[in-house]
Amino acid sequence: MKGFPGLARIIDARSLIVCGLSIASTWLCLRFGITANFPLILVATAVVFPLVFSISTAYQRRERVLEDYANIKAYGRALFLAARDWPPEADDSRLAVIRDILGDLLIACRALFTGPLSGMAEHQRVIHRDFGRLSAFVERLRADGLSANECSRCNQYLGHMMVACENITNIYRYRTPRTLRAFTDFFILLLPIVYGPYFAHQALGREPWLAFVMPVLFSLVLVGLGNIQNELENPFDQIGVDDVAIDPAEFLASLGAEADVRAAESSGAAAA
Repeated sequence: MKGFPGLARIIDARSLIVCGLSIASTWLCLRFGITANFPLILVATAVVFPLVFSISTAYQRRERVLEDYANIKAYGRALFLAARDWPPEADDSRLAVIRDILGDLLIACRALFTGPLSGMAEHQRVIHRDFGRLSAFVERLRADGLSANECSRCNQYLGHMMVACENITNIYRYRTPRTLRAFTDFFILLLPIVYGPYFAHQALGREPWLAFVMPVLFSLVLVGLGNIQNELENPFDQIGVDDVAIDPAEFLASLGAEADVRAAESSGAAAA
C-alpha cells in the first residue's frame, strides 16, 4: 500500500494517452494487415539509454543536495556549539542571536529552492545578508573573548556553509540537459505509435485481446521511466515523494534541546 502514491506519480494521464495511441495504432495495423518485425534496438538507443542516463544524473544531483544540506546544518550546529562552549562566559542572549540567524538562513534557503527561478536574485540577497550576519556574529565572539585561532575556525565553518549553499544553488539553477529531455519526450510519444506494425506482427496467431497487452506494457514502461526522470529533476518542488524537505523548525528545535541539555548539565555540576 505504501508504494501506491509513488505509483500514481509514475502512471498518470500521459501514460493513458500514450497507451491509447499505441492501442489505436496496433488496431489499425491489425485491421488493414500492416505488419513488420522491427528491431527493438531503436527503443534502447532512442529512449531507454538516454532515460537511464538522465535518471542516474538526476539521482546523483539529489544525493549531492542532501550532502550539501547536511553540511549547512552540521557547520551551523558547529557555530552554535562554539558560541555556547568556547567563550569564557556563558550568555543566553548570544545563543538566541545565532539561533535566529540560522533559522532565518534556512528559511531563506527554503524560499529560494522551492520558489520560481524568477525570484532567485531576491532570495539570494536575503541569504547573503544572513551569511553577513553570521560573519558579524563571529566578530562578536571575538569581542566576547574568543581567541584568534578559534575565530578563524568559526570563519572556516562559515565558509563551508557558503560553499554548500552555492553548490545547492547551482543544482537548483542548472538542471539536466533540456535538449536530452526533449529528445526522449518526443520518442516516448512517437515510438509506441510507430511500433504498431511490430505489435500487430507479434499478435499474429494469438488471442485477439493479447494483441494489445504488448503496446500497453511498452507504453507504460517508456512513460513511467520518463516520469521518474521528471520526478527526480527538481528535488525541491515538493511534488514527488523523494523531494528534499528543508525544515528550519526541526533544526532550531534540536539546537534548543542542546542548549537545554547544556544548562541541565551546568545546574547539576553546580549542585554537586
